[in-house]
Amino acid sequence: MFKKILIANRGEIACRVIKTAQRLGIATVAVYSDADRDALHVRQADEAVHIGPAASAQSYLRIANILDAVAATGADAVHPGYGFLSENSNFAEALKAKGIAFIGPSPVAIEAMGDKITSKKIAASAGVSTVPGHMGLIEDAEEAVHIAGEIGFPVMIKASAGGGGKGMRIAWNEVEAREGFHSSRNEAKNAFGDDRIFIEKFVTEPRHIEIQVLGDQYGNIVYLGERECSIQRRNQKIIEEAPSPFIDEATRHAMGKQAIALARAVGYHSAGTVEFIVDRDRNFYFLEMNTRLQVEHPVTELVTGIDLVEEMIRIAAGQKLRFCQEDVRLNGWAVESRLYAEDPYRNFLPSIGRLTRYRPPAEGERADGSLIRNDTGVVEGSDISMHYDPMIAKLCTWAPNRLDAISAMGAALDDFEVEGIGNNLPFLAAVMDHPRFREGRLSTAFIAEEFPDGFAGVSPTDADERKLAAVAAHINWKLQHRNVLISGAMDNHRRKIPGDWTVALGNHAFQVAMCDQEDGTAVSFDDGSDLSVVSDWLPGRHIAHFQIGTETTSIKTSRSGTGYRLRWRGMDVVAHVRSPAIAELARLMPKKQPPDTTKLLLCPMPGVVTAIAVSEGEQVEAGQVLATVEAMKMENVLRAERRAVVKRIAAKAGASLAVDEPILEFE
Repeated sequence: MFKKILIANRGEIACRVIKTAQRLGIATVAVYSDADRDALHVRQADEAVHIGPAASAQSYLRIANILDAVAATGADAVHPGYGFLSENSNFAEALKAKGIAFIGPSPVAIEAMGDKITSKKIAASAGVSTVPGHMGLIEDAEEAVHIAGEIGFPVMIKASAGGGGKGMRIAWNEVEAREGFHSSRNEAKNAFGDDRIFIEKFVTEPRHIEIQVLGDQYGNIVYLGERECSIQRRNQKIIEEAPSPFIDEATRHAMGKQAIALARAVGYHSAGTVEFIVDRDRNFYFLEMNTRLQVEHPVTELVTGIDLVEEMIRIAAGQKLRFCQEDVRLNGWAVESRLYAEDPYRNFLPSIGRLTRYRPPAEGERADGSLIRNDTGVVEGSDISMHYDPMIAKLCTWAPNRLDAISAMGAALDDFEVEGIGNNLPFLAAVMDHPRFREGRLSTAFIAEEFPDGFAGVSPTDADERKLAAVAAHINWKLQHRNVLISGAMDNHRRKIPGDWTVALGNHAFQVAMCDQEDGTAVSFDDGSDLSVVSDWLPGRHIAHFQIGTETTSIKTSRSGTGYRLRWRGMDVVAHVRSPAIAELARLMPKKQPPDTTKLLLCPMPGVVTAIAVSEGEQVEAGQVLATVEAMKMENVLRAERRAVVKRIAAKAGASLAVDEPILEFE
């Protein structure tokens, strides 16, 4: 077994590998850039080596720097995690030349499967179903348009070395094919240093389902079931689960058999994932093989009980697989939610900054038998940098069945506190409660179909509004009692707390009467209905547990001006609790109007302006490209919303801008 492993990665996956290595008694070495000097993976490892500036191209992607760190620390093995150099055959070859074990497959397998064009040819020869497409490299946009027309729209334009949704565009017509070619090539070059592009048919109503394989160096290969990864946005996975609610045993066996055939065709060993696109009739087609540990590997670990990182280490050390296909059992259901640093209320644009509050739910078994797992690479106070992937954590739940696992995830998301940056917690919670998701009627178009206008939060139902109004009234009632407890006051001179209040929430106003109960508060509405509220809420507590009638839930609470901000299951509301007289006066107050920004093009996210496509005095048409902003390895094209004349260019290419800083001004 190895004595010391260097993890050539950062963030949560570095912490994940460190956890297993330390359990096995193996020393660990972290590497870090300037931006990660105080990162969690640096603190957790036994040693840490600085490898360069913040930009990944000058640190985590620089093979020479990693090799220097290996030599300096005496590590005898390297785990690449995912992303960065994990699927770089030159890196694996360089380690092999120096006698250092690469905890992953052989350089030959990486090279064969890492090139999407070559991998499809190998898959076809191995009897694996493949998607129709053009397997040759495409030189320019006009050739891309021609080939797309021959295949038939819609098509998927993909980077040959791509992954993680980068370098991928769907084109429904010639204009989108031309623009998609340029964007895909630029993203691929920036993210992978490889701008080769190919095109394949885009399968409508597809499900993205992948098979986890594991093989040793002696030809033993098994598959560990499937993962459903269809909940995606911009080709980036958001929510995964294992097993799939769509796949039956016969399809699972057929997909697993083909995945093993492909792995065997390239002499594969270590953990790997074969990705398939599956249509409504359970016909499946090979997409690609990821020759590394997948981001979503925890759901497979939760349903199989197999530590994939441990198996990768043992295989790299020359050990045989300790189990065969007949030993693999799928137990229960697991769901993973990816917590991203992005603002769901601003079309999911990247968000950077400091985590002023970061309190994940407690890991382990809960009273109802479900399990909570949180793989993360940050702590409270960590900075989310614009240089790397925006993922903060992977929250996972396990339960004996799918609906219980989903319910456990909803409760866990309610218990997760993140402040200081925009994050997608509300959106994840909304998906968990979405009827179509709970029914398992999924496709990769789920988000586009169910949230066509973006995400504006979950609108409370009448029943939800009543519950939240009761919670706000309960909080106010407790504060009122606290406020009259002034030290030294005479008992018969204390202010009497009125029982009647008005709760304004959204466009509704509830008239309520309050009274104490033995273990909480009784809230009586003017229509004659009642709700009892019991809680552990205290002033300054950001999240509290409320029993509302017979329902127990966690709600995030804070002050918002004179009101109470309540966040729960994707809902985000402000409730004002006032006396009836003050509520009537508040109703007559004029509403403050937002500033007029219609003549400005504002930067929608923190990022770098990579191009300005117009000039001062130019007339632009609706839909015309104005500028391009890059953030967190993604290229974002900004277009004109209407016809206008450019009055002033406020930012130059290369400028780093914050959210809402002006780029252009129109006449």
